[in-house]
Amino acid sequence: MKIGIPKEIMEGETRVAIIPSMVSILTKDEHEVFVEAGAGDKATFPDSEYEAAGAKIVAGAEELYGSVDAVIKFQAPQQNTALNKHEIEMLKEGATLVGSFPPATHAQLLPMLLQRKITGVAMEYLPRITKAQSMDILSSMSTVAGYKAVLVAADHLGKFFPLLMTAAGTIPPASVFILGAGVAGLQAIATAKRLGAKVEAFDPRPVVKEQIESLGAQFVEMEMPEDVETAGGYAKEMSDEFLKKEQEAIASRLPKVDALISTAQIFGKQSPLLVTEEMVKLMRPGSVIVDLAAAEGGNCELSKPNEVVVKHGVTIFGAVNLASTVPIHASQMHSKNVITLFKHLFAEGELDFEDEITRNGCLTHNGEIVNEMVKKNFNG
Repeated sequence: MKIGIPKEIMEGETRVAIIPSMVSILTKDEHEVFVEAGAGDKATFPDSEYEAAGAKIVAGAEELYGSVDAVIKFQAPQQNTALNKHEIEMLKEGATLVGSFPPATHAQLLPMLLQRKITGVAMEYLPRITKAQSMDILSSMSTVAGYKAVLVAADHLGKFFPLLMTAAGTIPPASVFILGAGVAGLQAIATAKRLGAKVEAFDPRPVVKEQIESLGAQFVEMEMPEDVETAGGYAKEMSDEFLKKEQEAIASRLPKVDALISTAQIFGKQSPLLVTEEMVKLMRPGSVIVDLAAAEGGNCELSKPNEVVVKHGVTIFGAVNLASTVPIHASQMHSKNVITLFKHLFAEGELDFEDEITRNGCLTHNGEIVNEMVKKNFNG
């Protein structure tokens, strides 16, 4: 197949879908790889490295999209304002597009994919099974975001993170509180501990207590219902009564917290409100909140996407696409995930919809919606 790697055009996006060192994995399978000029520049991967790896450089997006059988990209396809054309419109009819298709984009993008009979493969819809772990882009980017969130908090906090014994006296460690112990939360715990902070973490799933404590953090407990996660391993949307209990458990810790990292998200839905404005008032002056759920409504009532807000003496950073601030390793991780998926999808040359990974990952194919959950929600 002819595979194209375009330059990402979303504002603020610095990553590239495939890095030069992994091009050979595709060319060894006799694929041809075409890269749009400058696609890797923001992640410090120049065109010369792609050429040395065996890829061909294509001058512009329109030429790239129109000449390949499959495009692999990072962000969801969007309007290219410079060309006044949508990225999907530039694809050959019947081509394959592998990338991100979050639920909020379906109303706009699915009709375009169906009209052009594009096979749309969504990285975020892969099943959470052992065989798909090496393709799990959500976990990869959550790892990056959890790590960077702690560094952002440290940068905004006017205190040291570690315990210091100095000639000027003893400086106690910062107190860091992590909300949510998914991949991002666990990475945030590990990073805060590496920096020497005292770390506590909260999650409504009792099963993660052992993981939290294994990283050296204290697990903040509350009365839990039994059924708090989906069969696929995602957190469930809970009742208002349960959210109130969560808020009470969180509020009890806030007066002693220096930095709060919130990571609680529900796939395809509004993020739960865990920290109200009244709860923010309980925090110490000069403390920091980094809200990784800001793009989906935010875990903190005062969060604003991509903005730093200072209110009641607390600095609140509404983090959006934080993984793009670590473009080298984020691109490397995405490359491994997406190439593993691509090789799996086309291992036999044609898509096998009896396969669970293919069946879940493909949203559209040959003018039809093939993902059952998307079909139900889109038609509903």
